[in-house]
Amino acid sequence: MKVTHIITRLILGGAQENTLHNVEDQHSIFHDDVSLLTGPAEGPEGSLIPRAQQGGFRLEIIPEMKRSIRPLNEWQAYRKLVSLLNEIKPDLVHTHSSKAGILGRYAARKLKIPVVHSIHGAAFHFGQPKLAYKTYVAAEKAVSGWTEKYICVADAMRDAYLEEGISSMDKYVTIQSGFEVEPFLNPPRARAEVRNEFGFEDKHVVVGKIARLFHLKGHEFLITAAKDVVSKNPNVRFLFVGDGLLRQEFETRIAESGLSEYFRFSGLVPTTEIPNLIHAMDIVAHTSQWEGLARVLPQGLISAKPVISYDVGGAREVILPGKTGYLLPRDSVSELSQAICELAEDEQLRNRLGETGRAMFTDIFRHETMTARIREVYQAVLNQ
Repeated sequence: MKVTHIITRLILGGAQENTLHNVEDQHSIFHDDVSLLTGPAEGPEGSLIPRAQQGGFRLEIIPEMKRSIRPLNEWQAYRKLVSLLNEIKPDLVHTHSSKAGILGRYAARKLKIPVVHSIHGAAFHFGQPKLAYKTYVAAEKAVSGWTEKYICVADAMRDAYLEEGISSMDKYVTIQSGFEVEPFLNPPRARAEVRNEFGFEDKHVVVGKIARLFHLKGHEFLITAAKDVVSKNPNVRFLFVGDGLLRQEFETRIAESGLSEYFRFSGLVPTTEIPNLIHAMDIVAHTSQWEGLARVLPQGLISAKPVISYDVGGAREVILPGKTGYLLPRDSVSELSQAICELAEDEQLRNRLGETGRAMFTDIFRHETMTARIREVYQAVLNQ
């Protein structure tokens, strides 16, 4: 197959890693003629561009395709997409993320190339200003007529689009966002070594959160819950993995609450270090206000860790209360505190929930499984 992928930017994020695995697998496993078009990876979240440059497939960086909305940039990015697609002449275009999803589908339509679009997280979502929400809904409706198939990382994404009247049920298929599972089964570094780097002792129960230090990621709920948690169990420690605009604000808030000794920040780390960090944790917490299906949820489970998550996006599709973790109402601090305390006090419960999650989800989330299923979607579209 000759397939071109389009994504807004290649930062260190779930949607971006998903896309890059898809492209790499097509190139190295299935020997497709695959190319990747993206904007610059700006900001503090890190970049996957160096990895993509080593992939052996065609990579084009479009400087004008940036995350911020600027009409002139959008027009220039659209024209470059049209030019590149006209040069590459793919059999099919696969778009990812909000801006690239809209611009890429307009460009493909102009050239009459069939399009598959991945919904890693809905373009319109909780926490957006009303105007932005309605604008994205309108934009998605405008391009839905020439979207052959939607690939959703969770059923929740399909449901969100259908609720807004975007396309029909037959256009959607759910394919979980795959990743390299082996390091989460057998991490390269010893657990004790990683814990020692952060000053964690054997007696400490480490609650970890992996996410950009950014709005809607919900770090503030863990900070608020921490005061109650450590008053009941002073052996609990918190590890925030990632970096972002709000780091200074969080560190100040933690210090003002007298909790500095209970928190550690890893800063920005390479994706290869994530399995080691999860294995250094005892509990994985995910308190985001909005997600598609956060990769850290299955990553935590495949690492045999219990996961506490707010009930957002596709979390309920992997966090099964009593089986793999705790699923809590969004924004609830009291229930978050209670869940952490229960798990911190019960090592057997932690082990049981974690082992069940590993058994249930390891094979489903292999990136090779994901790419094989996505290629079946491509073939079905091309056969039409």
